Formats: sequence, structure tokens, C-alpha cells
Amino acid sequence: MNTNKDLLSKGIKYITISLPCLFIGPAVIHFAFINKLQTLYYLILAVGIGICITAMVLLFLGLNTIMKSLFNK
Repeated sequence: MNTNKDLLSKGIKYITISLPCLFIGPAVIHFAFINKLQTLYYLILAVGIGICITAMVLLFLGLNTIMKSLFNK
């Protein structure tokens, strides 16, 4: 069972990019809920939700790519 190192590094890059988003997204959402009276409330909330969705997608892509590199599918 050989590991495709190029594919493995690509999966690790996806996960590395998703890790900061996993922490920044909820912080932005929390900041939006604290400042409900601001005019940009909905925009900040949408950005936070977008960051969280991006983090989940990148995490899934990274894990999927790592599994493909390990099991050669």
C-alpha cells in the first residue's frame, strides 16, 4: 500500500487553510450578535456564516483527499 505524497500534501494544505477559519468564523458570528444595533449587523453575520461554511467544506475536502491518497482510490 503506497501513499501518494502529492495528494497527501494537497489534503494537508486544505486542512491547514480550514483550521484558522474554524476559529475565525464563530468569533465573527459572536461579534455580530454582540453588535445587533450596528448598521452592518447582517453583513458581518453573513460573512461569519460564510467563513464557517468555507471551513467545513475545506475540512471535508482535505479529509477526502487524504483518504484518497492513503487508500489509492
